[in-house]
Order: sequence, then C-alpha cells, then structure tokens
Amino acid sequence: MAKLVRSDAEWRAALTPDQYRVLRQKGTERAFTGEYDHVFDPGTYRCAGCGAELFRSETKYDSGCGWPAFSAAEQNAVDETRDATHGMVRTEVLCASCGGHLGHVFPDGPAPTGQRYCINSAALALEPK
Repeated sequence: MAKLVRSDAEWRAALTPDQYRVLRQKGTERAFTGEYDHVFDPGTYRCAGCGAELFRSETKYDSGCGWPAFSAAEQNAVDETRDATHGMVRTEVLCASCGGHLGHVFPDGPAPTGQRYCINSAALALEPK
C-alpha cells in the first residue's frame, strides 16, 4: 500500500484541531466524549485523515471503555507498534495508509478474535451503509 505523505502544514489545513491532535500528535480523547462511542449505525469507519477503510460496523461493540471498540480491523488497514509511553506498555494502532494515530489494541475483546481495538472518534469518519 502506498503511504500518503503530507507536510505538517497540509495536515493542519486538512484536519480539525481535534483530529490533528489525535491523528498527528498521538492525542487521546477523554473517555465517553467521542462522537462514535455509542453509535452503532451500519457502515464503514474510515480514517478521518485520509479516508482509508479501517473498520466495518459489524465488528463494533460496546466494550464500556469509553471509546469506540472494534473486534477486528480490515485486512492490511492498520499497523501496530509498541507504545511504552505514560508508564505502561501498550500496542498502538496506526492507519496503514497515512500513519495517523488511531488508538490502541488490547487482547481482551470478544470471540472470535479476542481483540479490542480502542479507537478515538476523532480519528474516524463513518460512511453510512
């Protein structure tokens, strides 16, 4: 997959301040405040930065964590990397297309994957079915 590369100025012009903080500066929304935390409409969740398809609504579930949670990402849609910030070790989830920070993945999700992709709403754009 070809990586989308933009300058910092281009990202700032294309994103809202909250999207920029999350996607480009690895920020995190406050729990239970994101637009998609309690949305379960059918559709496709895309990267708010580049429009890449990330998650399908069929994999979204209410984990109670305060952020949108998905049990699986679309194939080759995300990259995962070790995140040792804030005194803990987690697995960061990035958009495979633009490198934007999406959130983190944890091994405490439902079957069959056992994964919980805990994703910031500001990093997402829902395309209704």
